[in-house]
Amino acid sequence: MLVARLLELDAAGALTTAHVCGRPGRWGNVRTVWRWLDTARTEGRVERRPRARLELSDQAWEVLAQAGGNVAALHRHMKEAGGELLSLASLHRAVRRDSEVGRVLPDRAVARPERDEQQTRQALADLALAGPSEAGAAKVAARRLPRLVPEATGSFPVGENGALEGVALPAGAQLVRTSSVRAVTEAVGQAMATQGAVCVFGNPGRGKTAAVRMALHAVPPGWKVTWVPVPVRPSVAGMRRAVFDALALAGRFPHTSALADAAVAEALGEARVLVVDEAQRLPVPCLEHLQSLWDHPGTRITLVLCGAGSERALSRLPQLASRIGA
Repeated sequence: MLVARLLELDAAGALTTAHVCGRPGRWGNVRTVWRWLDTARTEGRVERRPRARLELSDQAWEVLAQAGGNVAALHRHMKEAGGELLSLASLHRAVRRDSEVGRVLPDRAVARPERDEQQTRQALADLALAGPSEAGAAKVAARRLPRLVPEATGSFPVGENGALEGVALPAGAQLVRTSSVRAVTEAVGQAMATQGAVCVFGNPGRGKTAAVRMALHAVPPGWKVTWVPVPVRPSVAGMRRAVFDALALAGRFPHTSALADAAVAEALGEARVLVVDEAQRLPVPCLEHLQSLWDHPGTRITLVLCGAGSERALSRLPQLASRIGA
């Protein structure tokens, strides 16, 4: 505030040394205040220059939890992992700073079971789909669900045009694997194993649709993916037409709802992931229509509802919300 006011006086030609000095000791050294003014004129900045500081990742905090809060053990782990090595004192300062603002070190007794449960969920997703063997025997051959988000770090594989279908990227940008993408992939994989339902929600612009597309970019053989766009102010008739058009069914749209539902149910008889984007727009009657398609004895649907606020839309239909697996 001081520098901004002094700049106003300077622009009006009324700035004097008395303004810069103020009361002795009130604003600090006079040379410092003149330097602040010079910086504001040349750089257009009246705030302090932001200082880069060390930020510890969630993985580092998990290592710290397994070490019982021993920062030296975390330092040794980072040294063995290679890369840029920070000093032990810097790590101590970063841990102390984050702890002071409320970050809690996970308990080892809690962190280890959580990690084991995470590995179990990933294993279930890897073994997700099962179907009859080619010989037609009663024995079931487990099909491996492709690890859509491998353990290794790095960029995500993309198509020939440099981007995943349906995801627009700026020039030079790449999709990367994150813990959130892995969580979405595991949830979708387990839902496909049980023909269940998943709800992906969060604030706008956080990458929900991109995460779902990354999770479904290479589904196993025998599965199809259909994206159903939700119309603005949807009605049951509009939702029925949206599903019909998304399935690209041959012929004209039937003139009765019964014929349209029968055609849609027949098309959904094969294993299919039905992704409803912008699901927060759906009123209760449209949700009931989707549930009726999901509950139809002749359909094999994995339902994925995606959108900012989709969990609030689901809460209006408890009989569907209670069956969401993740």
